[in-house]
Amino acid sequence: MTDTLIVLALLAVACCATAAALTRDPSRQAVVLAALGLSLAVLFTVLQAPDVALSQLGVGTAVTPLLILLTVRKVRRGGRPGSEEEGE
Repeated sequence: MTDTLIVLALLAVACCATAAALTRDPSRQAVVLAALGLSLAVLFTVLQAPDVALSQLGVGTAVTPLLILLTVRKVRRGGRPGSEEEGE
């Protein structure tokens, strides 16, 4: 049973990693990266590494995609801080 769970978790990681590499839009890529982080956390849990799984859950699933989404939003909005004031 354990081997089956490991194989399923590895397949999920492989599918999510491939999807993250093939996704072109940065916003969608951040969402796929969050799914990859979640699947890696599941894999680490199945491999009996709960401390690594919790770290992956916090950083790989929540913080990194959030930073990517905030960066994409900032770049699409205009780039430099105070650029709205210069146009007036």
